[in-house]
Amino acid sequence: MTNWRIRMMLAELAIVVCLGGCSSPGGDLAELPQTADTSSYRFGPGDRLEIRVLGAEELNGQYIVQDDGTIRILMVGIVPAANLTPEELEKRIAERLRAGKLISNPQVSASVAVYRPFYILGEVARPGGYPYASGMRVLSAVAAAQGYTYRANQDYVIVTRSGANNRADILSSIRPDDIIRVPERYF
Repeated sequence: MTNWRIRMMLAELAIVVCLGGCSSPGGDLAELPQTADTSSYRFGPGDRLEIRVLGAEELNGQYIVQDDGTIRILMVGIVPAANLTPEELEKRIAERLRAGKLISNPQVSASVAVYRPFYILGEVARPGGYPYASGMRVLSAVAAAQGYTYRANQDYVIVTRSGANNRADILSSIRPDDIIRVPERYF
C-alpha cells in the first residue's frame, strides 16, 4: 500500500469515529413505557392531599405528604401515605378512626389537591421545577419551561423515573417527580 492510501484510510476512519461520537446522549436508551391507567397514582412526598371524613368536619382539610412519607391528621395522628393509592389511604385512615373509637363507620375520601412538581433540565429556556397538572406530556413540560433553546435536540428527551433513564418523544406522558432532560444537538 502506498502512503497516500494509508492516509486516506486513516482520514476516513477519523471521520467515522468523529461522526459516531456526535450523536446526542440518550439516543440509545429504551423507550419510556406508557401506562394509560391513571387510577394507580401513588402519593409521594410533596403531594397536597384533600381529605374528607363524612360527619367529622374538624378532620376535613388539606394535608401535605411530608418528606418521611407521612401525613399528620388531628385525632388520628401520623399516617403513612407515601406509595399508597387514594383507596389504600382511605382504608388506612378509616381503620385508625375505627380503632380509636372516634367514628364507628367512617366514610373517608382522599384525593390529590396539588401534585408534587416535575423537573426539566438541559436545553430549555428556563430549567427548573414546575407544578404538575394531570395528563401532562413532554411538550407541555417544555412549554412550561418557555420552550427549547436554539441548541436543543427536539427529536427526543431523556426522562428519569424511579431512578431509570428512558428515551421519550414530545407526546409521551409524564408524571410528578419525573426529571426531563432535553439534550443538546450537535449538528
